[in-house]
Amino acid sequence: MNMAEENINSGYFLRLRLYQPQAHFRIPFTYQRRHTYPIPPYSTVIGFLSNLLGYEGLPVEYDNLKKIKISIGGRFKDKTTEYIWFRNVGKEAHIGRFSTLDNRSLGGHVEHIGGQSPVFIDVLNDVHLVIYLAHKNKHFLQEIRSSLENPIHRLEILHLGRAEDWIVVEELSPVIEVEQLSIKRVDANFRHFFWIPEKMYSFKSNHRQTDFDQFEGLSYKLPTFWNIEKYKETLNRHGRRIFDHIKVKLSDGLLTKKYFCFDEEFQLPVFLADFEEKT
Repeated sequence: MNMAEENINSGYFLRLRLYQPQAHFRIPFTYQRRHTYPIPPYSTVIGFLSNLLGYEGLPVEYDNLKKIKISIGGRFKDKTTEYIWFRNVGKEAHIGRFSTLDNRSLGGHVEHIGGQSPVFIDVLNDVHLVIYLAHKNKHFLQEIRSSLENPIHRLEILHLGRAEDWIVVEELSPVIEVEQLSIKRVDANFRHFFWIPEKMYSFKSNHRQTDFDQFEGLSYKLPTFWNIEKYKETLNRHGRRIFDHIKVKLSDGLLTKKYFCFDEEFQLPVFLADFEEKT
């Protein structure tokens, strides 16, 4: 490495290439028709890592995880819309369907309690994700890598999105020094979606990435880490979550006249979100 390219943040990265036959990354506050992001938000990937590492919900478990930097990119073949029924087990919903609380028969058939609501769900097909995890602690990334090879600590089936959105690991890179990534201008249509975070991880002092405001894309505030309400009292890891957020732009992969972190081996941009930087 040229001495002029002085490191300001040394560390390591791990590249994951994942495949999903189908996936849904729900956009919050969409109900009757549940829309999906084209790639998972940071909270979904963080939840995936928590599941993989067997983290139940205690804040102390997240000390290393909260120092991680994440880049998310991906593509999919097409999108379909599923029509399903959601079950509502409230009293009012039951009475609305069966007229009385004691009745469970409709049209001569005994049904489940509660009511039903029709819901449309947008589903991505043939999803390919490229996720970069960077950290100063090499052993922590090696722990993630070994857990993906042999997920003995997982809390449940490994998935991204819905519980049924299982993953296939297509490639796991070695744990590599982050200085192996370059910062350069590459004008191309990379045919992947990327989250471009307002707070990006920097690791070379004289090669600055293009300022966030100069990137094109739709603006979002995405959830990242969370606290579980009353976890110490209930030990319920599925309790209400209170999220932190980060400002991002969604890029469709067409990048020109911009400088960014670049993976020379895989020929893709890398936009590492720094969650320790407060917006």
